[in-house]
Amino acid sequence: MDSERTGGASTTADAENLAFDVFARACPSRGTLEHVTGKWGGLILSALHDSTFRFNELRRRVDGVSEKMLSQTLHALERDGLVHREAQPTNPPRVDYRLTPLGSAVAERLLALIHLVEDRMPEVLTAQERYDTTRVGSDEAAAARDAGRAPEVAGRGGR
Repeated sequence: MDSERTGGASTTADAENLAFDVFARACPSRGTLEHVTGKWGGLILSALHDSTFRFNELRRRVDGVSEKMLSQTLHALERDGLVHREAQPTNPPRVDYRLTPLGSAVAERLLALIHLVEDRMPEVLTAQERYDTTRVGSDEAAAARDAGRAPEVAGRGGR
């Protein structure tokens, strides 16, 4: 049944019996995957794998995230059951964020991917340079062809 494949369950008990398919447009797993793999979600989960953080500590750890994006991402990850938010009854209030067991399992897999990418960056940089060199040359030739002129040759006194 199509509603079963797309996660059209009305209760948690029904949801546990579904076969989720992230490739199906209406499948709820797609939203969670977006939260986990989005620009900030993966970094926040990975940072929280190391420790419990307060909001501003986490913002400093995940360099470049705005206060607004950090707040939105934490809310989404908390809703998905990946992050636990604990408000301490102190004055001023203290709020700590930590991973849930599910969040920890996801973060471990993200960290493996992060380490793979970091370890293989020399290959990535070489591929990017090769692509850019090839692409820039062919883009200049195509632009010159479209303009009805010969492509400029590097080192021949360009503008």
